[in-house]
Amino acid sequence: MTKLLPFLKDLISLPGLSGYESPVADRIAEAWAPLTDELSRSPIGSLHGLRRGTGDEPRRSILIATHMDAIGLMVAGIQDEFLRLSAIGGIDARVLPGQLVTVHGRKDLPGVIIQPPQHLLPPETSDRPVPLEHLLVDVGLRPREIARQVRIGDLISFATEPVEMGKNILAGHSLDNRTSVAALTHCLKLLQSRRHTWDVWAVATAQEEETLGGALTSAYGIAPDLAVAVDVTFAKGPGAPDHETYPMGEGLPLGWGPNIHPKLYEKFQKLADQLEIPVKIDPLPRHSGTDAMALQIVREGIPTMVISIPLRYMHTPVEMISLKDVKRAGRLLAEFIAALDDEMMDDLRLDGGD
Repeated sequence: MTKLLPFLKDLISLPGLSGYESPVADRIAEAWAPLTDELSRSPIGSLHGLRRGTGDEPRRSILIATHMDAIGLMVAGIQDEFLRLSAIGGIDARVLPGQLVTVHGRKDLPGVIIQPPQHLLPPETSDRPVPLEHLLVDVGLRPREIARQVRIGDLISFATEPVEMGKNILAGHSLDNRTSVAALTHCLKLLQSRRHTWDVWAVATAQEEETLGGALTSAYGIAPDLAVAVDVTFAKGPGAPDHETYPMGEGLPLGWGPNIHPKLYEKFQKLADQLEIPVKIDPLPRHSGTDAMALQIVREGIPTMVISIPLRYMHTPVEMISLKDVKRAGRLLAEFIAALDDEMMDDLRLDGGD
């Protein structure tokens, strides 16, 4: 049986940038195979794991979406023995100089992101962070060897090693959102000993950081009755205002806003109270910035919920989470799934009908 911490460390040690998720999808499939009845891949690369319910057919179904893609870089050009960069997903260039990376050329090459000396940079960068367009990757090879090994369009992933930092704290790259993949895996493990009448679709979505294409296509193909997006949100850190962040290890933010079905929110909030899982309201007055934006609008519209896990230093190679929050998210999902019954959809009606 997959253990949570080693599994999550495996996940964040693998490449799998947005649109190129196969390496991490293979590892997740290995973990989900004994926990699901059926595994499949969507045409765009999302991984689908089906756990069949015990209810009479046709059964209702719930889709849990956790995106597996990561931010990273791409080779945008080759200048002598250095590589120019473009971003995959949102990256804060301020943290990049000095970071170790892997260039996925004809073979994997270790590299380091470097910042040219100030006198070689445009004058406007003298008192501000150097933009990505002026940063380079050095792989320590001569131009002739680089021409043989590296092509424009090759991927570049972060090479930060996972670090356990004190009790229940893990740091590393790609915790957004493989943290939530681990939470969903924990949910599937708990469901091994629980009866549930609804079908459960565990989905590791592709391309969330760039297109939301994984959530859109998976939700359209599966057509679930309910959907839950599990993602990360901003954890309390240096200089971060209390009203916009959440402390790590102290509970789960539950999304509230136009992407979230209000009665579904109430169900999760009440259940969390019963389970003594601390939760906080996470105001999302516009788009939630998660797969929920896609899940909610597929077909005629799917009642959707957002559950978040606090994460520090988002979209950097040194993200940080608490494993306590990962386990809480998995347990909340499992208990919600186990409680789903024939009356659930009637309970969620907004028209006031009987």
